[in-house]
Amino acid sequence: MTPPMFGIAGWKNSGKTTLAARLIAELSKRGYVVSAIKHAHERFDIDQPGRDSYKLREAGARRVILSSPKRWALMHELRGEPEIQFTKIVSEAGPCDVIVIEGYKREPFPKIEIRRDSSASRQPLAGSSPQVVAIASDRPGEEADALPKFHLDDVGGMADFIVGYLRLASP
Repeated sequence: MTPPMFGIAGWKNSGKTTLAARLIAELSKRGYVVSAIKHAHERFDIDQPGRDSYKLREAGARRVILSSPKRWALMHELRGEPEIQFTKIVSEAGPCDVIVIEGYKREPFPKIEIRRDSSASRQPLAGSSPQVVAIASDRPGEEADALPKFHLDDVGGMADFIVGYLRLASP
């Protein structure tokens, strides 16, 4: 069974990663086991030239698995294949109480839309995306949407909203 999912959506430079990290920290502090998924740009790379894993991947390995006493990671090189489907990515999240997802504006799970003056756009996503169920803004009093609104610094309020919206059981 897929764990409950809740997302952070917004335009470039709106602070999605910062808000996602703050929400993950708050939910974790409350005792929830949280997995995170981030949709990245096509040219992202988590490995660096000169590192052993980079050398293995560049040599042609389709998958490189890194393991240590503290963590493990899997890199899968698509080598021209299409991007992995969202449902497959979700299945890789592992056992958890909730998945916090950054990006994937059009996928069908509830989201908080983040709006900030410094973002690439302030054009609302809420009108065109029925999955947006709340707004996080640097000026929530000026947002005209009928959705619940939170100041960007009200991480506790947003976490309360997510827990209630998803009906998460107390850990």
